[in-house]
Amino acid sequence: MGTTESADAERMQLAMQVYIYGYPLVYNLHEIDGFANNIASLPFSAPYDQFGYARELLGPETEFVSPNNDTLYVLAACDVRQGPLVLHVPDTDGRYYVLQFVDAWTNNFAYIGRRATGTSEGEFLLAGDGWSGDVPPGMRLVSAPTGIFMIVGRVQVDGTSDLPAVHALQDQFTLTPLSVRDGGPAPAPTGAPMPDPRVPEELQWWERLRVALNSFPPSQADDRFIEHATRLGATAADSQYVQPDAALAALLVEGAAAGQRTIEELMQGAGQSAINGWNSAMHAFDYNVDHLGLGTLDDPDWTIHDRTEAYATRAAAARGGLWGNHGYEATYAMAWTDSDGDPLDGARRYELRLSPPPPVDAFWSLTMYDASDFYLVANGINRYSIGDRTAGLATDEDGSVTIYVQRDAPDDGKQSNWLPTPEGRFRPLMRMYQPRAEVLTGEYILPAFTKVG
Repeated sequence: MGTTESADAERMQLAMQVYIYGYPLVYNLHEIDGFANNIASLPFSAPYDQFGYARELLGPETEFVSPNNDTLYVLAACDVRQGPLVLHVPDTDGRYYVLQFVDAWTNNFAYIGRRATGTSEGEFLLAGDGWSGDVPPGMRLVSAPTGIFMIVGRVQVDGTSDLPAVHALQDQFTLTPLSVRDGGPAPAPTGAPMPDPRVPEELQWWERLRVALNSFPPSQADDRFIEHATRLGATAADSQYVQPDAALAALLVEGAAAGQRTIEELMQGAGQSAINGWNSAMHAFDYNVDHLGLGTLDDPDWTIHDRTEAYATRAAAARGGLWGNHGYEATYAMAWTDSDGDPLDGARRYELRLSPPPPVDAFWSLTMYDASDFYLVANGINRYSIGDRTAGLATDEDGSVTIYVQRDAPDDGKQSNWLPTPEGRFRPLMRMYQPRAEVLTGEYILPAFTKVG
């Protein structure tokens, strides 16, 4: 290979690495700003610094990656660059809820809720990392490493009859600018940085990365990645992509495509090695090592210290489960294959015998998604998940639960434990909220899906 070809190959590899590194930042800001401006894929929204409330459990009309079907969401896109916010949480009387704080880079940097802070009423001050004011009496400070972040709240729902009670609780999660509490005006959020509209479409991703890196620079530990980005023009104050050199443009397009392919491959193998066809995502959100605040565990067992590994993991997690919790809050496991190692497919029928069911302090559920976009898929009984709170779920005398996973209705007497599948390939996801030690240590192992007939 000649010198020029070798240099081009090196730069293309560099572009792929930078794409993987920056993918979560670009994707996350797109979703956060979209939520605040009512252009996101979620069926509800709210302006910056206000909560939006999902009043119904999400269904297949929601084109969002791996949404849960167990809780009602309480979401807020926050911008504290102009001043802190006061968060009020209600007394949920023991009901499970979690407010997960996700910075612009998708790092989970704080938790408030049943596991982390209990279920009593309380107030918290949300401020940027550099804020130096006084915390009002009775409040706890939550410092955000980036001025824009997302609060991803989930409140447990026990069937449709429980919705009114949850609605009443949702309305009591509120955000108020501290300046308003002190009798002053509300600050005006500025929102996510805007790319230069003159940049051609095929380079818009790189332009969004450039403005995001300038607005939300990472920690100094990432200097090597930033040096790579700089070589590609992704840290310049003024856009290098408006009228780019043709060779550079081709390189960036190719690098982005290669990066996306790599993320897809990483995502399908995310987490631990498959056991019984399941890939555990227990440690898929351990990439944050710089800002571990209220409710997080600053523990070597829950951090990925190799930065290259951490950011490959982070990209895969964003692609397959944006805004997922740390494993100690909720453990996720994704199944791709059955007991024979064959891909799960709606053309077949399966049984999943949970003996015993997952050991949790909150609840567990199995949710069905397609295998391409990880969206919920419509079915005739409008059931998208099944779990320990499913009305009429049949339990065997020994406490085990058998779930029938197939497209068509199972035999009489089994419909209560039926989880419908879509046509073609599918990917079910097991969620275990407040998992017990047996889950976290790996002692509890999920069984494989077995073919029937």
